[in-house]
Amino acid sequence: MKLDLLQALNTERAARRGAVLVTDIASGAQRLVHAAEAAADPLADLVAQHLRTGKSGMAETPAGRVFLTVHVPPPRLVVIGAVHISQALAPMAKLLGYDVTIVDPRTAFASPERFPDVPLIAEWPDVALPPLGVDRYTAFVALTHDPKIDDPALLHALARDCFYVGALGSRKTHARRVERLTAAGLDAATIARIHAPIGLSIGAVSPPEIAVSILAEITARLRLPAEARASVEPAPEKAAS
Repeated sequence: MKLDLLQALNTERAARRGAVLVTDIASGAQRLVHAAEAAADPLADLVAQHLRTGKSGMAETPAGRVFLTVHVPPPRLVVIGAVHISQALAPMAKLLGYDVTIVDPRTAFASPERFPDVPLIAEWPDVALPPLGVDRYTAFVALTHDPKIDDPALLHALARDCFYVGALGSRKTHARRVERLTAAGLDAATIARIHAPIGLSIGAVSPPEIAVSILAEITARLRLPAEARASVEPAPEKAAS
């Protein structure tokens, strides 16, 4: 790889931005496609697919064979609420490769005893979230059922390009949340980005089952193209509440 390409790639990686190095197999020529510019690339669909899966690989194109080397930052999961669901969600997410952080100002809940080996921030969202650098490779879930905690956290997440934003609560609870967020100045399209009630509709009842449904929905959002996601979300009814 040429030095200028390596420097450009390192810049993207340091900033937690995705990029794909496209190598022409016949000529050896290389170019770097930045994730933010992928839609305008001649191989837009192919690059988007590899960015979504995070997997490198060989591909046939009209111009010949190319190898796409994918560089994407590890996904992060920010959980608002050190609740029972979070106790199941955190270790499951770590098994899937997520860098997990839990935020909850209630120190009785956010304790190392309840969350061993998981970074905990026992601060209000307005203090805890800005240093985390929430970005497009972050999944964000609000689980406290407390508007004083969840609402500011959701406002923070929706102002960033998180690939997933979800919130716990029944449909009635979410309707009240929509009213509050609308009053806070958010438009309908922005609020519609919230997955609520959270999780895929798999009949989840217990905290571990709800955690599975949440991770399934996050995985679908991360890995599936939009047309495939339509078959699993949104569901008519969801059990988590």
